[in-house]
Amino acid sequence: MFDVAPTELLIIAIVALVVIGPKDLPRVMRTVGHWVGRARGMARHFRSGIDTMMREAELEEMEKKWREENERIMREHPMLPSAETEALPPPAAASDEPKQP
Repeated sequence: MFDVAPTELLIIAIVALVVIGPKDLPRVMRTVGHWVGRARGMARHFRSGIDTMMREAELEEMEKKWREENERIMREHPMLPSAETEALPPPAAASDEPKQP
């Protein structure tokens, strides 16, 4: 994102060493690391929220397509009316007793 080259980091480190001094530099680096970690955590949280919203939008779109396809199939192949289904023979029930030859 920021694309910092190693030579630029070296220059920043030398300037920080001169300006801050070797005595306070570890404390300052720890503080900077803490704030960078917090910023990364917030960015990760923001990114996960955006990803969740995108997944939900894609899911809604897929459900809509499925619903439309289901309606199209139901129009092309309507269900039998209830009077015709009553005329059909019931399915054969499985018996617990073995068949005798």
